[in-house]
Amino acid sequence: QVQLVESGGGSVQPGGSLRLSCAATGSIFSINTMGWYRQAPGKQRELVARITSRENTDNADSVKGRFTISRDNAKTTVYLQMNSLKPEDTAVYYCNLNARRTLSAYDANYWGQGTQVTVSS
Repeated sequence: QVQLVESGGGSVQPGGSLRLSCAATGSIFSINTMGWYRQAPGKQRELVARITSRENTDNADSVKGRFTISRDNAKTTVYLQMNSLKPEDTAVYYCNLNARRTLSAYDANYWGQGTQVTVSS
């Protein structure tokens, strides 16, 4: 089984910072991408940022210059450093892993349980 364990959400005032972490555990043969999505009440889930196996990154326009995605050396933990947070960043943030469990398996998406980020004064 592949599991994603998230941590780091919480409440912060506008302009503040938070760092989210997501650790992937279990049997993983290869990782294509790791990333973060978010879903605000009444809205669709949207991509925030993701990082590929070659360390290329892709950020949503709304977070460019404020959020940074990175991975640890083992490449099984992904971080999202969120600075200059705004009320519109309030959402449940979900970690996403696109990976293959074995050489012959298909690529699959895995999701974390979600962590709440609230930006409010």
